Amino acid sequence: MEHPIQITPEILEAFGLPRDCASTRLHGGHINDTFLVENGGKYVIQRINRYVFPSPQDIMENITGVTEFLREKILARGGDPLRETLNIRRTTQGGTLFVDEEGGPWRCMTFVDKATSHETVESPAMLREAGRAFGEFQSLLSGYPAQTLHETIADFHNTPVRCQQLWQAAAEDKAGRLSQVEAELAFAKAREGGASLLMDLLGQGKLPLRVTHNDTKMSNILIDDATGKAICVIDLDTVMPGLCAFDFGDSIRAGATTAAEDEADLSKVHFDLGLFEAYADGFLSAAGSALTPLELKTLPDGARLMTLEVGLRFLADYLNGDVYFRTAYPEHNLVRARNQFKLVQEMEEKRAGMDAVIEKYL
Repeated sequence: MEHPIQITPEILEAFGLPRDCASTRLHGGHINDTFLVENGGKYVIQRINRYVFPSPQDIMENITGVTEFLREKILARGGDPLRETLNIRRTTQGGTLFVDEEGGPWRCMTFVDKATSHETVESPAMLREAGRAFGEFQSLLSGYPAQTLHETIADFHNTPVRCQQLWQAAAEDKAGRLSQVEAELAFAKAREGGASLLMDLLGQGKLPLRVTHNDTKMSNILIDDATGKAICVIDLDTVMPGLCAFDFGDSIRAGATTAAEDEADLSKVHFDLGLFEAYADGFLSAAGSALTPLELKTLPDGARLMTLEVGLRFLADYLNGDVYFRTAYPEHNLVRARNQFKLVQEMEEKRAGMDAVIEKYL
C-alpha cells in the first residue's frame, strides 16, 4: 500500500517557509496532490502528477510566462495582480519547482483568499461571469506569442485525431463491446467529414494561434465571495497554443446543458440556448474586440466540435475497457458518450439560434 503524500519540512524550507508550518490537504482536484499552508500569508503547495504531466518543467515554463505577462497587463489597467492571476512563489534557489527525494515535483503559489471556485453553474449570472473571466483571459493574452508555449499534451483538441482513435478502438474491440455501440459509431461516422473544420482553418492560416486554457470549466474560475464577480482564472496546467473556439466551445459543452455529463436519461439532456447566450454575453463583452471576424463566426463550431470530441473520447474509452476516464459502473462511459452526442444533435438543430446570439453581441 502506498504511503499518503505529505508535505515534509524540506519541501517547506525549499520555498522559504518555516519547517513547522501548518498544512491542510485540499481535496478539490483529481490530478495533483494539493495542500494549503499558512504562515501569516497563505500558500498552495502542490505535487504535480508526473503520470498525467510527464514534463512538469514545461508546464511551469508555460505558467510562468503567461502569469508574468498577465501581471503586467493587470498592473497597467490598475488591477490587483495578487488576486487577478496566479502568483508563483519561487524556491530559495530561484526555481519554480522543488524535486523531492522520490523525484516528485512540487510547486508553490500564493493562495487567493476570500474567493471560491464552484463545481457547478448555479445561475445564468454565474455562467455570464465565467464567460467574462475566460474572455478577459483571452483578451489580455491576445498579444502573447502563443507559438512559444510548450504543447504539453499532443493533439489534445485535434478532433480528427480523436476520430482516428475511436476507429482504432472499434477495430481492436479490446473489451468486446463493439456490438453495443453500433448506433453511436454511426453517429460519429456521419460527422467525421466536418470534424476537421477548425484544424483545417488553422492549417490554412485563416484562424490565429492563441494562448488557450483548455479546461474552461466553472471550477477553474475564482468568484469573489463579497461581490460575486469572477476575479481569477486558475489551474493553468493545460495552457497551450490553440484556438479561441476550443476554450469557448468547452465552456459551452459543460455550462449550457440542462443535465450532468453522465445523466443517463436523455430526455433530461438538452442544449440550453439561454445559457449559451449568458456565457456568450460575458465572453464577448471581454474578448470580442480581440477576435477576428472568422474567429467569432466559428465560436458555435467550437461548441459543437468540443462536445463531439469529448463524446468520441468517452466512446473510445468504453471500447478500450475504461482505461482513461474514471468510471462508477460498467456502462458509465457509454452513458457519457450518448449524453454528449445528444447535445451535439441539439446544437446542430439550434445552430441558427447560436449564430444569431453571436451576431447580437458583436
